[in-house]
Amino acid sequence: MKNHITKIVTFAILITTLISCKVSKDIETPKDAFPENFRNASVSSDTTSIADVEWKNFFTEKDIIKLIDSAVARNNDLQIAEKNIEIAQYRFTQSKWGNVPQVNLFVNASTSNPSDNSFTGLNLNQAIGAKHIDDYSAGASLSWEADIWGKIRNQKKGAYAGYLQSEEVKKALQTNIVANVSRGYYNLLMLDAQLDIARQNLRLNDSTTNIIKLKYDAGQVTNLAIQQSEAQKLNSAQLIPLLEQNIAIQENALSVLTGSFPNSKERSVRLSALEVKHNTAIGVPSALVSRRPDVKSAELALKAANANVGITKADLYPALRITAQGGLNSFETSNWFNIPASLFGTVAGGLTQPLLNNKRVRTQYNIAVAEREKAVLAFRQSVLVAVSEVSDALVKVEKLQQQETFLKEKVKTLQQAIKNANLLFQNGLAEYLEVLTAQANLLQSELELADIKRQQLTANTDLYRALGGGWK
Repeated sequence: MKNHITKIVTFAILITTLISCKVSKDIETPKDAFPENFRNASVSSDTTSIADVEWKNFFTEKDIIKLIDSAVARNNDLQIAEKNIEIAQYRFTQSKWGNVPQVNLFVNASTSNPSDNSFTGLNLNQAIGAKHIDDYSAGASLSWEADIWGKIRNQKKGAYAGYLQSEEVKKALQTNIVANVSRGYYNLLMLDAQLDIARQNLRLNDSTTNIIKLKYDAGQVTNLAIQQSEAQKLNSAQLIPLLEQNIAIQENALSVLTGSFPNSKERSVRLSALEVKHNTAIGVPSALVSRRPDVKSAELALKAANANVGITKADLYPALRITAQGGLNSFETSNWFNIPASLFGTVAGGLTQPLLNNKRVRTQYNIAVAEREKAVLAFRQSVLVAVSEVSDALVKVEKLQQQETFLKEKVKTLQQAIKNANLLFQNGLAEYLEVLTAQANLLQSELELADIKRQQLTANTDLYRALGGGWK
Protein backbone atom coordinates (compact mmCIF):
# COMPACT_ATOMS: atom_id res chain seq x y z
CA MET A 1 0.00 0.00 0.00
CA LYS A 2 2.88 2.36 0.78
CA ASN A 3 4.16 1.98 -2.78
CA HIS A 4 0.76 2.92 -4.21
CA ILE A 5 0.52 6.02 -2.00
CA THR A 6 4.07 7.04 -2.89
CA LYS A 7 3.33 6.72 -6.58
CA ILE A 8 0.18 8.84 -6.41
CA VAL A 9 1.79 11.56 -4.32
CA THR A 10 4.86 11.60 -6.58
CA PHE A 11 2.58 11.86 -9.61
CA ALA A 12 0.70 14.80 -8.05
CA ILE A 13 3.92 16.63 -7.20
CA LEU A 14 5.20 16.05 -10.73
CA ILE A 15 2.02 17.47 -12.25
CA THR A 16 2.16 20.46 -9.90
CA THR A 17 5.79 21.14 -10.80
CA LEU A 18 5.30 20.80 -14.55
CA ILE A 19 1.95 22.54 -14.94
CA SER A 20 2.11 25.11 -12.15
CA CYS A 21 1.95 28.57 -13.71
CA LYS A 22 0.25 31.92 -13.29
CA VAL A 23 -3.08 31.71 -15.04
CA SER A 24 -3.58 35.48 -14.79
CA LYS A 25 -1.23 38.41 -15.18
CA ASP A 26 -1.14 40.97 -12.37
CA ILE A 27 -1.74 44.66 -13.08
CA GLU A 28 1.06 46.79 -11.66
CA THR A 29 0.53 50.04 -9.78
CA PRO A 30 0.22 52.73 -12.51
CA LYS A 31 3.38 54.82 -12.54
CA ASP A 32 1.79 57.65 -14.50
CA ALA A 33 -0.64 58.36 -11.66
CA PHE A 34 1.77 60.84 -10.06
CA PRO A 35 2.72 64.31 -11.30
CA GLU A 36 6.38 65.37 -11.25
CA ASN A 37 5.82 68.10 -8.66
CA PHE A 38 3.13 69.64 -6.50
CA ARG A 39 1.40 72.81 -7.59
CA ASN A 40 2.53 75.92 -5.67
CA ALA A 41 5.84 74.17 -4.89
CA SER A 42 9.23 74.93 -6.34
CA VAL A 43 10.62 72.28 -8.67
CA SER A 44 12.84 70.02 -6.58
CA SER A 45 14.21 66.50 -6.52
CA ASP A 46 14.61 66.54 -2.74
CA THR A 47 12.78 63.52 -1.35
CA THR A 48 12.87 64.61 2.31
CA SER A 49 9.52 65.53 3.78
CA ILE A 50 8.10 66.78 7.07
CA ALA A 51 5.85 63.69 6.93
CA ASP A 52 8.88 61.64 8.02
CA VAL A 53 8.97 63.54 11.32
CA GLU A 54 7.23 61.83 14.24
CA TRP A 55 4.23 63.75 15.49
CA LYS A 56 5.81 64.19 18.93
CA ASN A 57 8.61 66.12 17.25
CA PHE A 58 6.41 67.99 14.79
CA PHE A 59 4.19 69.47 17.50
CA THR A 60 6.08 71.35 20.18
CA GLU A 61 3.20 72.48 22.42
CA LYS A 62 3.06 70.21 25.48
CA ASP A 63 -0.74 70.53 25.73
CA ILE A 64 -1.20 69.19 22.18
CA ILE A 65 1.24 66.34 22.80
CA LYS A 66 -0.66 65.40 25.96
CA LEU A 67 -4.00 65.43 24.11
CA ILE A 68 -2.68 63.41 21.16
CA ASP A 69 -1.08 60.89 23.52
CA SER A 70 -4.46 60.37 25.14
CA ALA A 71 -6.21 60.10 21.75
CA VAL A 72 -3.73 57.51 20.40
CA ALA A 73 -4.08 55.43 23.56
CA ARG A 74 -7.81 55.76 24.23
CA ASN A 75 -9.64 56.72 21.04
CA ASN A 76 -12.32 54.09 20.43
CA ASP A 77 -12.06 54.23 16.63
CA LEU A 78 -8.34 53.50 16.84
CA GLN A 79 -8.99 50.58 19.18
CA ILE A 80 -11.54 49.19 16.69
CA ALA A 81 -8.88 49.51 13.97
CA GLU A 82 -6.49 47.54 16.18
CA LYS A 83 -9.05 44.73 16.41
CA ASN A 84 -9.47 44.77 12.63
CA ILE A 85 -5.71 44.31 12.28
CA GLU A 86 -5.86 41.39 14.71
CA ILE A 87 -8.67 39.78 12.69
CA ALA A 88 -6.80 40.29 9.41
CA GLN A 89 -3.69 38.73 10.94
CA TYR A 90 -5.69 35.64 11.94
CA ARG A 91 -7.03 35.36 8.40
CA PHE A 92 -3.54 35.62 6.94
CA THR A 93 -2.26 32.96 9.36
CA GLN A 94 -5.18 30.76 8.37
CA SER A 95 -4.38 31.17 4.66
CA LYS A 96 -0.86 29.80 5.21
CA TRP A 97 -2.37 26.37 5.85
CA GLY A 98 -3.93 26.18 2.39
CA ASN A 99 -1.18 23.89 1.05
CA VAL A 100 -1.24 21.60 4.08
CA PRO A 101 -3.29 18.39 3.65
CA GLN A 102 -6.42 18.12 5.76
CA VAL A 103 -6.09 15.14 8.10
CA ASN A 104 -8.92 13.84 10.28
CA LEU A 105 -8.99 11.02 12.80
CA PHE A 106 -12.10 8.85 12.98
CA VAL A 107 -13.55 6.01 15.05
CA ASN A 108 -16.69 4.31 13.72
CA ALA A 109 -18.89 1.51 14.99
CA SER A 110 -21.98 0.12 13.26
CA THR A 111 -24.30 -2.87 13.41
CA SER A 112 -26.44 -4.23 10.57
CA ASN A 113 -29.53 -6.52 10.80
CA PRO A 114 -30.41 -7.66 7.26
CA SER A 115 -33.68 -9.44 6.44
CA ASP A 116 -33.67 -13.24 6.69
CA ASN A 117 -35.07 -13.36 3.16
CA SER A 118 -32.39 -11.03 1.74
CA PHE A 119 -29.31 -12.25 -0.03
CA THR A 120 -27.09 -10.67 2.60
CA GLY A 121 -29.12 -12.18 5.44
CA LEU A 122 -29.02 -15.71 4.02
CA ASN A 123 -25.26 -15.53 3.35
CA LEU A 124 -24.61 -14.03 6.76
CA ASN A 125 -26.49 -16.85 8.53
CA GLN A 126 -24.63 -19.49 6.53
CA ALA A 127 -21.20 -17.82 7.01
CA ILE A 128 -21.13 -17.05 10.71
CA GLY A 129 -24.41 -18.37 12.02
CA ALA A 130 -25.62 -14.92 13.12
CA LYS A 131 -28.47 -12.63 12.09
CA HIS A 132 -26.51 -9.38 12.49
CA ILE A 133 -23.03 -8.17 11.76
CA ASP A 134 -20.97 -5.50 13.56
CA ASP A 135 -18.27 -3.32 11.99
CA TYR A 136 -15.56 -1.41 13.85
CA SER A 137 -13.15 1.03 12.21
CA ALA A 138 -10.49 3.43 13.45
CA GLY A 139 -8.00 5.38 11.42
CA ALA A 140 -7.15 8.63 9.64
CA SER A 141 -8.34 10.28 6.45
CA LEU A 142 -6.35 12.71 4.31
CA SER A 143 -7.48 15.22 1.70
CA TRP A 144 -5.18 17.47 -0.33
CA GLU A 145 -5.65 19.79 -3.30
CA ALA A 146 -2.59 20.42 -5.45
CA ASP A 147 -2.05 24.12 -6.13
CA ILE A 148 -1.63 23.65 -9.88
CA TRP A 149 -3.00 27.02 -10.98
CA GLY A 150 -1.79 29.11 -8.06
CA LYS A 151 -5.21 29.39 -6.40
CA ILE A 152 -3.94 28.76 -2.87
CA ARG A 153 -0.93 30.98 -3.48
CA ASN A 154 -3.24 33.80 -4.54
CA GLN A 155 -5.41 33.22 -1.48
CA LYS A 156 -2.34 33.80 0.69
CA LYS A 157 -1.41 36.91 -1.32
CA GLY A 158 -4.92 38.29 -0.94
CA ALA A 159 -5.00 37.59 2.79
CA TYR A 160 -1.60 39.20 3.26
CA ALA A 161 -2.67 42.29 1.31
CA GLY A 162 -5.80 42.48 3.47
CA TYR A 163 -3.68 42.29 6.61
CA LEU A 164 -1.38 45.07 5.42
CA GLN A 165 -4.38 47.11 4.31
CA SER A 166 -5.92 46.93 7.78
CA GLU A 167 -2.68 48.37 9.17
CA GLU A 168 -2.79 51.22 6.66
CA VAL A 169 -6.42 51.95 7.56
CA LYS A 170 -5.36 52.32 11.18
CA LYS A 171 -2.47 54.59 10.18
CA ALA A 172 -4.79 56.76 8.08
CA LEU A 173 -7.21 56.99 10.99
CA GLN A 174 -4.41 58.04 13.32
CA THR A 175 -3.21 60.77 10.94
CA ASN A 176 -6.73 62.20 10.90
CA ILE A 177 -7.06 61.98 14.69
CA VAL A 178 -3.69 63.67 15.23
CA ALA A 179 -4.68 66.45 12.83
CA ASN A 180 -8.16 66.83 14.34
CA VAL A 181 -6.78 67.08 17.89
CA SER A 182 -4.32 69.78 16.88
CA ARG A 183 -7.00 71.64 14.91
CA GLY A 184 -9.32 71.46 17.92
CA TYR A 185 -6.63 72.77 20.24
CA TYR A 186 -5.77 75.67 17.92
CA ASN A 187 -9.45 76.46 17.58
CA LEU A 188 -9.71 76.49 21.38
CA LEU A 189 -6.85 78.99 21.63
CA MET A 190 -8.50 81.16 18.97
CA LEU A 191 -11.79 81.16 20.88
CA ASP A 192 -9.90 82.12 24.07
CA ALA A 193 -8.26 85.00 22.22
CA GLN A 194 -11.57 86.14 20.73
CA LEU A 195 -13.19 85.98 24.16
CA ASP A 196 -10.47 88.30 25.53
CA ILE A 197 -11.00 90.63 22.57
CA ALA A 198 -14.77 90.72 23.17
CA ARG A 199 -14.28 91.52 26.87
CA GLN A 200 -11.77 94.24 26.11
CA ASN A 201 -14.09 95.72 23.51
CA LEU A 202 -16.95 95.61 26.01
CA ARG A 203 -14.90 97.65 28.46
CA LEU A 204 -14.03 100.08 25.66
CA ASN A 205 -17.71 100.39 24.70
CA ASP A 206 -18.62 100.97 28.34
CA SER A 207 -16.08 103.78 28.57
CA THR A 208 -17.37 105.34 25.36
CA THR A 209 -20.97 105.13 26.61
CA ASN A 210 -20.02 106.97 29.80
CA ILE A 211 -18.38 109.74 27.78
CA ILE A 212 -21.47 110.04 25.55
CA LYS A 213 -23.70 110.26 28.63
CA LEU A 214 -21.58 113.11 29.99
CA LYS A 215 -21.92 114.90 26.66
CA TYR A 216 -25.66 114.24 26.71
CA ASP A 217 -25.89 115.80 30.15
CA ALA A 218 -24.00 118.77 28.74
CA GLY A 219 -26.46 119.02 25.86
CA GLN A 220 -23.84 118.24 23.21
CA VAL A 221 -25.48 115.02 21.87
CA THR A 222 -28.97 113.63 21.68
CA ASN A 223 -30.47 110.58 23.38
CA LEU A 224 -29.96 108.73 20.07
CA ALA A 225 -26.22 108.77 20.67
CA ILE A 226 -26.69 107.01 24.02
CA GLN A 227 -29.01 104.39 22.48
CA GLN A 228 -26.61 103.59 19.66
CA SER A 229 -23.71 103.37 22.08
CA GLU A 230 -25.70 101.03 24.33
CA ALA A 231 -26.59 98.88 21.32
CA GLN A 232 -22.90 98.70 20.38
CA LYS A 233 -22.05 97.64 23.91
CA LEU A 234 -24.75 94.95 23.91
CA ASN A 235 -23.39 93.64 20.62
CA SER A 236 -19.99 93.09 22.27
CA ALA A 237 -21.65 91.63 25.37
CA GLN A 238 -23.60 89.14 23.23
CA LEU A 239 -20.35 87.77 21.81
CA ILE A 240 -19.14 86.69 25.26
CA PRO A 241 -21.72 83.92 25.98
CA LEU A 242 -21.55 82.82 22.33
CA LEU A 243 -17.79 82.37 22.54
CA GLU A 244 -18.05 80.68 25.94
CA GLN A 245 -20.57 78.27 24.40
CA ASN A 246 -18.24 77.50 21.49
CA ILE A 247 -15.34 76.94 23.90
CA ALA A 248 -17.33 74.35 25.85
CA ILE A 249 -18.43 72.60 22.63
CA GLN A 250 -14.85 72.49 21.35
CA GLU A 251 -13.62 71.06 24.67
CA ASN A 252 -16.32 68.39 24.45
CA ALA A 253 -15.23 67.51 20.90
CA LEU A 254 -11.64 67.11 22.08
CA SER A 255 -12.88 64.90 24.92
CA VAL A 256 -14.52 62.53 22.43
CA LEU A 257 -11.34 62.38 20.35
CA THR A 258 -9.26 61.60 23.43
CA GLY A 259 -11.68 58.94 24.68
CA SER A 260 -12.88 60.76 27.80
CA PHE A 261 -16.11 62.27 29.06
CA PRO A 262 -16.62 66.03 28.48
CA ASN A 263 -14.35 68.18 30.62
CA SER A 264 -12.26 71.34 30.44
CA LYS A 265 -8.95 71.27 28.60
CA GLU A 266 -5.70 72.69 29.91
CA ARG A 267 -4.19 75.62 27.98
CA SER A 268 -0.79 76.76 29.19
CA VAL A 269 -0.09 79.02 26.21
CA ARG A 270 -1.91 81.83 24.44
CA LEU A 271 -2.57 82.01 20.71
CA SER A 272 -0.36 85.05 20.29
CA ALA A 273 2.61 83.18 21.79
CA LEU A 274 2.54 80.41 19.19
CA GLU A 275 4.97 80.61 16.32
CA VAL A 276 3.75 79.70 12.84
CA LYS A 277 6.18 77.27 11.24
CA HIS A 278 7.18 77.64 7.63
CA ASN A 279 7.69 74.07 6.45
CA THR A 280 9.36 73.77 3.07
CA ALA A 281 10.37 70.08 2.97
CA ILE A 282 7.52 68.37 1.13
CA GLY A 283 9.30 65.77 -0.99
CA VAL A 284 8.02 64.56 -4.37
CA PRO A 285 4.51 63.30 -5.25
CA SER A 286 5.65 59.74 -6.04
CA ALA A 287 6.70 59.32 -2.38
CA LEU A 288 3.06 59.66 -1.28
CA VAL A 289 2.50 55.95 -1.87
CA SER A 290 4.94 55.13 0.92
CA ARG A 291 3.95 57.99 3.25
CA ARG A 292 0.19 58.40 2.89
CA PRO A 293 -1.65 55.42 4.41
CA ASP A 294 -4.75 55.91 2.28
CA VAL A 295 -2.71 55.84 -0.95
CA LYS A 296 -0.82 52.78 0.27
CA SER A 297 -4.13 51.16 1.20
CA ALA A 298 -5.41 51.77 -2.34
CA GLU A 299 -2.26 50.14 -3.72
CA LEU A 300 -2.78 47.12 -1.47
CA ALA A 301 -6.42 46.94 -2.57
CA LEU A 302 -5.14 46.56 -6.14
CA LYS A 303 -2.85 43.71 -5.03
CA ALA A 304 -5.78 42.01 -3.32
CA ALA A 305 -7.86 42.46 -6.49
CA ASN A 306 -5.04 40.88 -8.53
CA ALA A 307 -5.05 37.91 -6.17
CA ASN A 308 -8.83 37.55 -6.45
CA VAL A 309 -8.60 37.49 -10.24
CA GLY A 310 -6.06 34.67 -9.95
CA ILE A 311 -8.33 32.74 -7.59
CA THR A 312 -11.42 33.03 -9.79
CA LYS A 313 -9.41 32.24 -12.94
CA ALA A 314 -8.03 29.08 -11.29
CA ASP A 315 -11.60 27.97 -10.57
CA LEU A 316 -12.13 27.68 -14.35
CA TYR A 317 -9.47 24.94 -14.64
CA PRO A 318 -9.43 21.34 -13.41
CA ALA A 319 -8.59 20.81 -9.75
CA LEU A 320 -6.40 17.89 -8.68
CA ARG A 321 -7.51 16.37 -5.38
CA ILE A 322 -5.95 13.42 -3.58
CA THR A 323 -7.71 11.54 -0.81
CA ALA A 324 -6.45 8.70 1.37
CA GLN A 325 -7.84 6.69 4.22
CA GLY A 326 -6.27 4.02 6.40
CA GLY A 327 -6.53 2.33 9.76
CA LEU A 328 -8.01 -0.73 11.44
CA ASN A 329 -11.23 -2.53 10.52
CA SER A 330 -12.89 -5.65 11.87
CA PHE A 331 -16.40 -7.09 12.32
CA GLU A 332 -15.39 -8.45 15.71
CA THR A 333 -13.95 -6.36 18.51
CA SER A 334 -11.68 -9.22 19.55
CA ASN A 335 -9.94 -9.08 16.17
CA TRP A 336 -9.87 -5.29 15.93
CA PHE A 337 -6.21 -5.01 16.84
CA ASN A 338 -5.15 -8.17 15.00
CA ILE A 339 -2.38 -6.59 12.93
CA PRO A 340 -1.74 -6.82 10.02
CA ALA A 341 -4.98 -8.67 9.29
CA SER A 342 -7.18 -5.73 10.40
CA LEU A 343 -5.25 -3.07 8.46
CA PHE A 344 -7.00 -1.36 5.55
CA GLY A 345 -6.18 1.55 3.26
CA THR A 346 -7.55 3.41 0.23
CA VAL A 347 -5.94 6.09 -1.94
CA ALA A 348 -7.64 8.06 -4.71
CA GLY A 349 -6.70 10.94 -6.94
CA GLY A 350 -8.71 12.76 -9.55
CA LEU A 351 -9.19 15.88 -11.65
CA THR A 352 -12.48 17.77 -11.39
CA GLN A 353 -13.58 20.30 -13.99
CA PRO A 354 -16.55 22.69 -13.58
CA LEU A 355 -19.30 21.71 -15.99
CA LEU A 356 -22.84 22.77 -15.22
CA ASN A 357 -21.66 25.64 -12.99
CA ASN A 358 -19.03 26.84 -15.48
CA LYS A 359 -21.13 29.89 -16.36
CA ARG A 360 -21.38 30.91 -12.71
CA VAL A 361 -17.63 30.45 -12.17
CA ARG A 362 -16.82 32.46 -15.30
CA THR A 363 -19.16 35.22 -14.16
CA GLN A 364 -17.28 35.36 -10.86
CA TYR A 365 -14.05 35.72 -12.83
CA ASN A 366 -15.50 38.56 -14.93
CA ILE A 367 -16.66 40.31 -11.75
CA ALA A 368 -13.16 39.95 -10.27
CA VAL A 369 -11.62 41.50 -13.40
CA ALA A 370 -14.06 44.43 -13.20
CA GLU A 371 -13.29 44.84 -9.48
CA ARG A 372 -9.59 45.00 -10.33
CA GLU A 373 -10.25 47.72 -12.89
CA LYS A 374 -12.15 49.59 -10.18
CA ALA A 375 -9.16 49.19 -7.87
CA VAL A 376 -6.88 50.83 -10.46
CA LEU A 377 -9.27 53.76 -10.78
CA ALA A 378 -9.60 54.00 -6.99
CA PHE A 379 -5.81 54.15 -6.70
CA ARG A 380 -5.62 56.94 -9.27
CA GLN A 381 -8.37 58.81 -7.42
CA SER A 382 -6.57 58.44 -4.07
CA VAL A 383 -3.44 59.95 -5.66
CA LEU A 384 -5.46 62.83 -7.15
CA VAL A 385 -7.02 63.60 -3.76
CA ALA A 386 -3.67 63.36 -1.96
CA VAL A 387 -1.86 65.62 -4.42
CA SER A 388 -4.75 68.09 -4.36
CA GLU A 389 -4.74 68.21 -0.55
CA VAL A 390 -1.00 68.93 -0.50
CA SER A 391 -1.42 71.69 -3.10
CA ASP A 392 -4.33 73.19 -1.14
CA ALA A 393 -2.28 73.23 2.06
CA LEU A 394 0.69 74.82 0.29
CA VAL A 395 -1.34 77.67 -1.14
CA LYS A 396 -3.04 78.23 2.23
CA VAL A 397 0.32 78.47 4.00
CA GLU A 398 1.53 81.03 1.46
CA LYS A 399 -1.59 83.19 1.12
CA LEU A 400 -2.60 83.20 4.79
CA GLN A 401 0.79 84.66 5.63
CA GLN A 402 0.12 87.50 3.19
CA GLN A 403 -3.38 88.02 4.60
CA GLU A 404 -2.00 88.19 8.12
CA THR A 405 0.48 90.89 7.10
CA PHE A 406 -2.30 93.11 5.72
CA LEU A 407 -4.66 92.41 8.62
CA LYS A 408 -2.03 93.26 11.22
CA GLU A 409 -1.50 96.59 9.51
CA LYS A 410 -5.25 97.15 9.43
CA VAL A 411 -5.61 96.44 13.16
CA LYS A 412 -2.71 98.77 13.93
CA THR A 413 -4.35 101.51 11.87
CA LEU A 414 -7.74 101.02 13.52
CA GLN A 415 -6.21 101.10 17.01
CA GLN A 416 -4.69 104.45 16.18
CA ALA A 417 -7.97 105.58 14.60
CA ILE A 418 -9.85 104.85 17.84
CA LYS A 419 -7.40 106.91 19.85
CA ASN A 420 -7.78 109.80 17.42
CA ALA A 421 -11.57 109.45 17.25
CA ASN A 422 -11.91 109.46 21.04
CA LEU A 423 -9.64 112.48 21.33
CA LEU A 424 -11.49 114.37 18.60
CA PHE A 425 -14.90 113.40 20.02
CA GLN A 426 -13.97 114.60 23.49
CA ASN A 427 -12.95 117.92 21.98
CA GLY A 428 -16.08 118.18 19.86
CA LEU A 429 -14.26 117.71 16.55
CA ALA A 430 -15.78 114.33 15.66
CA GLU A 431 -19.23 112.75 15.72
CA TYR A 432 -20.04 109.89 18.10
CA LEU A 433 -20.83 107.68 15.08
CA GLU A 434 -17.22 107.91 13.99
CA VAL A 435 -16.13 106.59 17.39
CA LEU A 436 -18.66 103.75 17.34
CA THR A 437 -17.77 102.81 13.76
CA ALA A 438 -14.05 102.73 14.57
CA GLN A 439 -14.71 100.51 17.60
CA ALA A 440 -16.90 98.11 15.58
CA ASN A 441 -14.28 97.89 12.83
CA LEU A 442 -11.52 97.21 15.35
CA LEU A 443 -13.54 94.45 17.03
CA GLN A 444 -14.20 92.72 13.71
CA SER A 445 -10.58 93.06 12.56
CA GLU A 446 -9.13 91.75 15.82
CA LEU A 447 -11.50 88.74 15.70
CA GLU A 448 -10.41 88.11 12.09
CA LEU A 449 -6.75 88.40 13.04
CA ALA A 450 -7.16 85.71 15.70
CA ASP A 451 -8.92 83.52 13.14
CA ILE A 452 -6.14 84.06 10.58
CA LYS A 453 -3.56 82.96 13.15
CA ARG A 454 -5.62 79.83 13.82
CA GLN A 455 -5.92 79.15 10.07
CA GLN A 456 -2.14 79.45 9.66
CA LEU A 457 -1.47 76.94 12.41
CA THR A 458 -4.11 74.61 10.99
CA ALA A 459 -2.71 74.95 7.45
CA ASN A 460 0.66 73.67 8.69
CA THR A 461 -1.08 70.74 10.34
CA ASP A 462 -3.06 70.08 7.14
CA LEU A 463 0.17 70.08 5.10
CA TYR A 464 1.74 67.64 7.56
CA ARG A 465 -1.30 65.31 7.36
CA ALA A 466 -1.66 65.67 3.57
CA LEU A 467 1.95 64.54 3.11
CA GLY A 468 1.26 61.47 5.27
CA GLY A 469 2.52 62.65 8.65
CA GLY A 470 1.01 61.69 11.98
CA TRP A 471 1.08 57.88 12.07
CA LYS A 472 4.69 57.48 13.18
